[in-house]
Formats: sequence, C-alpha cells, structure tokens
Amino acid sequence: MRPTRPTSLLCLAAVTALVALSTPVTTATGAAGEGGGHRRPCVSSPLPEDGPARDILRIAEQAKAEMDLKSVILRVTVDGREVVTAALGESMTGVPADPAMHFRNGNIAISYLGTALLRLVDEGRVGLDDTVGRWLPDLPDHLGDRITLRMLADSTSGLVDYVTAPGFGDTVYANPFRAWTAEELVAVSTGRPLWYDPGTNWSYSHANFVLLGAALEKITGTRLDALLQQKIMGPLGLDETRNSFTPDIPTPVLHAFTSDRGTYEESTFWNPSWTTAPGAVQTTDICDLARSAVGIGSGELLSPAARQELLNPGTMGLGRPTSICPETVCLANTEATHYGMGLLVLNDWVVQHPLFFGYSASQAYLPCEHLAIAVSTTTGADAPGGHSAQLVGQRIAAALAPDHPIPDFG
Repeated sequence: MRPTRPTSLLCLAAVTALVALSTPVTTATGAAGEGGGHRRPCVSSPLPEDGPARDILRIAEQAKAEMDLKSVILRVTVDGREVVTAALGESMTGVPADPAMHFRNGNIAISYLGTALLRLVDEGRVGLDDTVGRWLPDLPDHLGDRITLRMLADSTSGLVDYVTAPGFGDTVYANPFRAWTAEELVAVSTGRPLWYDPGTNWSYSHANFVLLGAALEKITGTRLDALLQQKIMGPLGLDETRNSFTPDIPTPVLHAFTSDRGTYEESTFWNPSWTTAPGAVQTTDICDLARSAVGIGSGELLSPAARQELLNPGTMGLGRPTSICPETVCLANTEATHYGMGLLVLNDWVVQHPLFFGYSASQAYLPCEHLAIAVSTTTGADAPGGHSAQLVGQRIAAALAPDHPIPDFG
C-alpha cells in the first residue's frame, strides 16, 4: 500500500463544507450515515438551488448534452451522507430515468471477488499464495501449479484475456443472446500461450476472475452468488444488488441501447454471461453503487493487513511490454495508477468502472475525504463511444476534490 499522504487543509475544508450541506441517509445495515436501520427508498434529492449539489447537476447536464447520453443517474455522498442523488434523461422513449432503476454492474462485482478472497484470508481459510491447482485440479499443471490466488485477484497470472482474443468479440455480437459457460470462457484463455511467466508482469484478463469465482466456491463449498451475499452484499446492506443466472433485470429497469453492431438498437437483455464468473453477473441501483464505493473503497470489511493487500498486492512496478505482450496490454502499474485486488487505485481514489452492451457505470471512493461518487449512464444514437460514466465521475471529482483528480489507467 502506498504511504498515507497528509490530508491538506484544502481537503479538510472541502469535506467540511460538503458534510455541512449533505443529508443523513440510512442503510440496510446501519443507522444515519453508514449505521443501522432500514435504508430509505432510492429517490432523487430535492432540486438544489446552489452549492456543490447544484454544481454536480450542472456537470451531469453538460456531459449528457455533450456526449449524447440517453440517461445519467448519479449519487454523491460524504461520510455516508447524501450530497445529491439525481436521474437525468430517459430509460426508454417517454419513460424518465429514475434512481431506483436497476442496471448491470459488470466488473463492480470483480471488486467483490477480491474483497471476498481477502475476507477468507482474514479468517485463516486460505492463503493468497496458495496455488490455484489446489482448488481447481482440472487446470493444466503448467497453469494450476504456477498461478496463485493472488495472481488471479491482482491480474498478474499471464493468462490471455478471452474478451480481446481474436474472434471473440465478433462471436458475442453475432449472437448477443448466447449463454456462455465458464468452461467455454476459460478455454479461450488457457488454450493460448501465457503472455508472460505468472507473477512477473501485469495484464488484465477476464479469465482470472472466472477462475477466481470457481476457486472461491471450492474453498468454501458455497455457490458463488450465495457466498457474495454472505461476505459482501449482506454486510454492506446492498439490498438491490443481486446475481442472475439469466439476462433478466429486476424492475424497475434502466434500459440500454448501443450502436456496437452498426445500428442503434436496444441491448438491455443481451446476455452478460461472458462478463465474469457465474454467480457474480449482477445488477444494482445507484444507491447501492454509492454504498458499494464506500464499503469496498474503505476496506471496512477487512483487517488492516488485508486492506493493505487490497490496495497494493504487489502490482506497483509491474506492467511492461515484451516481445509478445504490447504496451496496450501489459500496462505500467505505478504508485499513482495501479491495480489492486479486483479494483483500481487511481491517485488516491479506489475505483471500478464497467462498460459493455450500452451500459457504463463508475464507483469511486476518496478515503481522505470519505467522498463517494457513483454514476450510471446509457448512450444515445450519436454518442461518440468511450467510458461516459467514468468521464462524468472524473468531472465531478475535479469539482469536489480539485487536489485529487481521477486519472486514467494506461
């Protein structure tokens, strides 16, 4: 973990001002702020006339217009207290977006896998440097005996990412309703040579987290969706975050649209089974996403030692191109921007940001200010592409914490 930087007077002044303007909220696991009682419904804040909440809405409104976003849903909290919750635009034509709408959270669930693993380490049930082959003996020996649980969680295994493997994307878009099995996904990666010797470099691979999910099930004897409920969603009070083994989304639904196949079309119920481990293919709402940013980013479920591993499991200094691993794949991990256990550490922010099938989302937490930013977006017909939710989150961060911008990774 990076050395803790002293909090500036400006940082203290900013967080004090935000807390003074924020509203107490309740969660399913806590009272006002981040404590006990039942969470209130996820609804929009009263329209602010001025102050940080109004500034945040202006940023979102401008971004929606600039990027041709169909919807922008956001929530910002400080010390677990609401600064603003809002929904702009439409879910479908004539159907306004609403904070209570559910959307796919993609690799947000990968941060849950990393924290769940570290909770098992805290409990003494497993070690980070245990080989994967101990739990998944069907893996080829040259993989199972050389790759550890740590390497899966911090993405240093060397496994090729099946998502970027030649032909995979074309296959997904040719039939976006296809249900993929974990075995099919992993085989795409394990059937190719490693990018590098495990543990010696860094590159993101979805296969790491499909395997990690399978290993967590074997370690605990518990199906992954139930395990994540026990270890993550239940303790954090994420009542609206759940797995589905089908493409269904609980109502109310935030609908998504994309031009990925050359024509602007609805993609809400395209099958997301390829995105991560079965049991961790989840949907959520914006209030859960903001709570998740706090719970995961603060490491509140972990011991101090496990939280250190969460934020720096040994990735800093890794990530360099080789003769077979280009710099666009083997990205440099620095003190300022590096990968942790299923999440990104970006200039003091703890971040995760999924993007697929017309859905974009971002959860970001700044520990020094106890500041959480959650954003979900969907795209319009003329949207330029790219990670719109992350861009909105970056703009909000620049306004609220100018000394702590959120940089890009890579």
